[in-house]
Amino acid sequence: MEEKAVIPTPPSTSPAIDPRSGFDAVSRTFHSLRPPLPLPARDRPLSFTSYAVSLLPSPLPPLPAVVDAATGDALSFPDLLSQIHSLAAALRSEAGLSKGHVAFILCPARLDVPPLYLALLSLGAVISAANPASTAAELARLVGLSKPRVAFATSETAAKLPGDVPTILLDSPRFRSFLAGGGSEVPPEEEVGQMDVAVIQYSSGTTGMVKAAALSHLNFIAMVAGFHASRKLPAEQRRREAPDVTVVGAPLFHSMGFFFLLKGIALGETTIVMGGGGGVREMLRVAEKYRATALTASPPVVVAMARWEEKIDLAALEHVTCGGAPLHEAAAHQFISRFPGVELRQVV
Repeated sequence: MEEKAVIPTPPSTSPAIDPRSGFDAVSRTFHSLRPPLPLPARDRPLSFTSYAVSLLPSPLPPLPAVVDAATGDALSFPDLLSQIHSLAAALRSEAGLSKGHVAFILCPARLDVPPLYLALLSLGAVISAANPASTAAELARLVGLSKPRVAFATSETAAKLPGDVPTILLDSPRFRSFLAGGGSEVPPEEEVGQMDVAVIQYSSGTTGMVKAAALSHLNFIAMVAGFHASRKLPAEQRRREAPDVTVVGAPLFHSMGFFFLLKGIALGETTIVMGGGGGVREMLRVAEKYRATALTASPPVVVAMARWEEKIDLAALEHVTCGGAPLHEAAAHQFISRFPGVELRQVV
């Protein structure tokens, strides 16, 4: 799958761009009104993983990189980077994965998913993650769209995959050995370009058959660069010195969950991943326990939070990012009234 994602270059001084909204009447594209981001040179070979690691401080942050809310298990930044390196080497030498190969991923949120994502991206392999609750027929459709070289699943989800897709079980001794490293000689790395496809994600299918959409390494580099640049703004520099802790309520196969996981790792934050059980009550309990400074949530979760009457200590919470669907204006006002000190952000 040697394809390149096409990203339009925004005209920096185009008179067609509305200075209030950023809408370009010629390209019919909205552009940010913020100053241009300091992005790597477009022709510089760079995977998202390499970019993310380059942003991390030295020494590495002493806080957990990822926490599994269901078990309380955590992965430190040194262990995460070690697992990424070991796993990438094993996937090249033992599984034969290389640039352009698609890896289909079907599993719930687990601590081995973050190193798997970043190891695959470092190889130039393409991530194609799907909802583990999908039926076998739905998965056959997605596999037909992405044409994976290999699938990663668990003992509980693997049976739903088409039988002709080679599958590696995340809960198997083989995969655990991949994470531990120390395998056979590693083939030489291939150069990964920023415009190479990094991820294949799927539409919800609300307007017909499910469709596949490709995103490049540069897509994720640019999005993370925006968050990284905002840290240098005076308002951000004046914030409290407590660490950033984000509870990612969205599944890791979902575009919002996927991005906020990558963003948190790249910026040296702690990311709490949810397994999907427990609903709003469990999410708020986790946010309280870990002193979360940020949450990602769907509109129904925001509505439920606005109506929450039980005692909950969310004093550390600074903002909630709502996505997946539009949030009704009345619901937004109700949330702000319930949590006046929390900024509500919406992504569409």
